[in-house]
Amino acid sequence: MDHIIAKGLKFFGYHGVQPREKERAQPFVVDLNLYLDLEKAIREDDIKYTVDYAQVFNLVKDIVEKKSFNLIEALAGHIAAAILDRFPAQAVEVTVYKPEAPVEGEFAYFAARLRREK
Repeated sequence: MDHIIAKGLKFFGYHGVQPREKERAQPFVVDLNLYLDLEKAIREDDIKYTVDYAQVFNLVKDIVEKKSFNLIEALAGHIAAAILDRFPAQAVEVTVYKPEAPVEGEFAYFAARLRREK
């Protein structure tokens, strides 16, 4: 199936189980793969048959920046559900990266990835 990729969407939010994670915004990065049939969009060259990137970005931004979850798994699940509810995607893959997780040691990030279908 065709898909649209949105990679490296960057936001600041208050997600985590530790109290300090709810008090100080930290960076989160989101990658999306939206799976849908793009044949009509290709043939008609019309945005109404696909997904408006700005609307997707703003939806994810609202969820990451205006809500608070203990787990990035829950954050990813809410993003996936909202995308499937609002856009014509048949499936979505969401990855939420937490590059400043409160873990002692060196790491690039911790992340949760999930795929959901209608």
